[in-house]
Amino acid sequence: MPESLNDKTLDKQLDFLREIDQLKSVIRKSPLIDRSRRENSAEHSWHLAMYALILKDSSDQDINLDRVIKMLLIHDIVEIDAGDHPLHETIDNSHQDEAERKAAERIFGLLPTSQGEELKALWYEFEAAESYDAVFAKSLDRLQPLIHNVATNGGTWVEGNVGHEQVKQRYGSVISAGSKRIWSLVQKLVSQHFQK
Repeated sequence: MPESLNDKTLDKQLDFLREIDQLKSVIRKSPLIDRSRRENSAEHSWHLAMYALILKDSSDQDINLDRVIKMLLIHDIVEIDAGDHPLHETIDNSHQDEAERKAAERIFGLLPTSQGEELKALWYEFEAAESYDAVFAKSLDRLQPLIHNVATNGGTWVEGNVGHEQVKQRYGSVISAGSKRIWSLVQKLVSQHFQK
């Protein structure tokens, strides 16, 4: 019987799926667009997968949509152990990077070896932006909270006292690396927001 079909493999897969349910409890700073509450990291990951599906044709390079969606669905799983650290907060990046690496090893290690190694490799690729798939995925990860902030009259920008220039610096290079067209459009939205 192939590894993917035996009971031990299925047990490991179900353990992983139960474990990642905790991502629903990781609350992000970003509000929902209706401002009823803050989104959780699982909702964020799902929304990013939808961004990829809908915006794939805006990518500056050819991408493998399947790989991009996989990266976006798994990129924040490490927050189960390491927590969410918003863009506009100052943290010890070396400590955070180490906490996330340990989380990746533990959580992806719950899966059967071949599956766990595949997802862990995708997670590392996303983190390092080693491929165009990862660059586009990262651009969407930066785009979605920007869209939420514009739609919620500043959202986390207001909370973090973030100005127009900081938004351009923190979002612009990452989003434009994946899609100059998207950045061209959304920087107009950002400018309109700060001109209010």
